Amino acid sequence: MFLTQVTPAAAEQTLSVWDLTLRGGWILIPLAILSIISIYIFVQRLIIIERARKDDNSFMQRIKDYIHEGEIESARHLCQRTDTPYARLILKGISRIGRPSQDVLVAIENTGNMEIATLEKGLPWLATTAAGAPMIGFLGTVIGMVQAFYNLAAAGTSANIAVLADGIYAALVTTVAGLIVGIIALFAYNYLTARVNKVMNMLEAKTMEFMDLLNEPA
Repeated sequence: MFLTQVTPAAAEQTLSVWDLTLRGGWILIPLAILSIISIYIFVQRLIIIERARKDDNSFMQRIKDYIHEGEIESARHLCQRTDTPYARLILKGISRIGRPSQDVLVAIENTGNMEIATLEKGLPWLATTAAGAPMIGFLGTVIGMVQAFYNLAAAGTSANIAVLADGIYAALVTTVAGLIVGIIALFAYNYLTARVNKVMNMLEAKTMEFMDLLNEPA
């Protein structure tokens, strides 16, 4: 009588994120650096842009009252106390009162361009990360594939599909990491750009309101 030996099923293998990270190799270091810097820039820019978007509905009315009453210094002091981009624009316009309207408008627009440039500081880094991170990940995959085929050739007659498969999935880790970092950076860049555009629209509205104030009949 033969006894049938039941072999235990192979233990289910699980692949953790940490294991994948270790297999990704050194190429994940620059990707990690890019992701950390991008997160820092996103949080910092978001805080600054949100502060710039705060709008005091009574600000322009008070400026209008001061100018109509001839209290130019009071209007200037109000702008200096209101630490916002549009207040700095109006302050520049007030300093040009008495000059031709075109000169006043040009001075305000130049100040506005500088304010927008300040808000956009760091955004090129996010754009570069969005484009460069997937390329770095793909580079890591190509390097890993070369190593995998080299190991397969070095194995000689003992080579099997497991040798190649192990190297390939380890190499693909860098592509996955690069895509994740690039996609996050792309969404962060577009989100911040949209917020900056809203600030720009608000500055344009404040500028037109101020120019209409100056052009009102006495």
